[in-house]
Amino acid sequence: MVLRSVAVSAARAVGAEPPDNVVRIPWALRMRLQRGERGRQRGQRRTVEVRPGKLLLRSRRPELNQPRWQTVGRWERPRLVSAGWKHRKARGDYFQLEAVQEAAPALLVSQPQSGQGPLFADMGLRPALLTALHDLSMSRPTAVQRIAIPALRRGRSAVCAAETGSGKTLAYLLPLIDRLLSRPVAPEPELPLVGSWPRQASPLGLVVLPSRELVAQVGAVAEALCRPAGLMVRGVTGGGAAGGLRRQLRAPPPGAAVLLGTPGALRTALRRRFLVLGRLLWVVLDEADTLIEDESFAAPLEEVLAHAPLAAGAPGPGGPGEERTQVVVVGATFPAGLSQMLARFVDVDCFVNLSTQSLHRLPSHVQQKFVCLKGQDKLHELLQLLKERSASSGAVLIFCNSASTVNWLGYMLDDHKIKHLRLQGQMLAAARAGIFASFQKGDVSVLVCTDLASRGLDTSSVQLVVNYDFPNTLQDYLHRVGRVGRVGSKMPGAVVSFVTHRWDVDLVRKIETAARKRAGLPGMDTSINESPPKAG
Repeated sequence: MVLRSVAVSAARAVGAEPPDNVVRIPWALRMRLQRGERGRQRGQRRTVEVRPGKLLLRSRRPELNQPRWQTVGRWERPRLVSAGWKHRKARGDYFQLEAVQEAAPALLVSQPQSGQGPLFADMGLRPALLTALHDLSMSRPTAVQRIAIPALRRGRSAVCAAETGSGKTLAYLLPLIDRLLSRPVAPEPELPLVGSWPRQASPLGLVVLPSRELVAQVGAVAEALCRPAGLMVRGVTGGGAAGGLRRQLRAPPPGAAVLLGTPGALRTALRRRFLVLGRLLWVVLDEADTLIEDESFAAPLEEVLAHAPLAAGAPGPGGPGEERTQVVVVGATFPAGLSQMLARFVDVDCFVNLSTQSLHRLPSHVQQKFVCLKGQDKLHELLQLLKERSASSGAVLIFCNSASTVNWLGYMLDDHKIKHLRLQGQMLAAARAGIFASFQKGDVSVLVCTDLASRGLDTSSVQLVVNYDFPNTLQDYLHRVGRVGRVGSKMPGAVVSFVTHRWDVDLVRKIETAARKRAGLPGMDTSINESPPKAG
């Protein structure tokens, strides 16, 4: 049956005869079509209208910008700038995460009404440590230090997890050194003597770190804290003959209370009986994700832990009835097998989880730019970045994924008369020694490096990080971006990432989604037990 329709009405309105054969639209369908058209018009108006204000995400395409006031729901699927970046036509596209606050989250005070947070002097630390902090011009703790110091002073074994550059080194050193000062030390065992000195070192505290650069850096902080109290600190690193380890451990004066070292160097010292760990009161695993996941560190670390008095039911360092050695695991990200590895030596159910609110989140005070490029265009873009920066713009870190790329890129910078340093793990120990220290001093303002320089190292002078090769994991990205905007940095800094491969785009999409939703990056966990007790 053919119904009268809009065509008939239109014809009569202009005084014309309606056509004989007309397909007429039912009234109900006409109403549905009209409602749909009005809805599309409203949707178009919503898309076009952009409320003024500062942006959270800036894109080359304005319609994909996201203002700070806009919130993307947890279950929503936002439109992504990087959605089409696997296509070759996307080359040259970019987006930028804007800095939405000036100070690092770690510096946000716990008493916003008064505008000031607690002082170190209010935390019950020993006078010698307060003197050392005064000499370092430090008076107020960061967020992770406020959480960790009380729990660790009580002797709790813990996982201490906080964003990079938040002050984790002081967060564990202060309470653990305070414990050494606040309790009677067990008498030293009778050790064989060489001349007038013990043949074997027997420290009270041990810090295990993944690189010689970190050993030197953390050792300098430990020495500054221990000096007013008269405690000795010693660092041991490998890369040389066994006689070098013996000289490091027996360097005058003898009797180091705190020992820092890499897993390989500590294992060698234990095997050659230069070192015993029977008196350990505490042990720290710093940058634990690298120590556990890197196969070159995992086996030596397990052997080192096997020599410490950690096992449940074993006598403590002071003998039967003494508490067991306190274990502190520190990092910004953690591997999945951490609890299984530690369970071989300690009771992980006794651990407390200490973490900050900004953990696993993109730093909101650091500008981050992502550029989709062909691989052959990366060098040109890098040279443009370096040439546009003035001499007073701060230091630059350029990250590559392999030692061969570090060397090749170094040759290219040499050709363009750009002074720089190189740092990668395949260098001989003698070549690596002093490179990062020279960079920190400001002798050279550009460092080309692998992820060796992304973990734990203090880079307060760095104001630009360039991911020449996009990192392989989200964890690596967090560590690299954490080289700028650190506690103690004068400027928040910026990060520029070159995105060239299809697998790079997969990670960038996760980063963009997390940024738009103001959520943490996916696939990361810090729990070492299923139901951890609360800190404090």
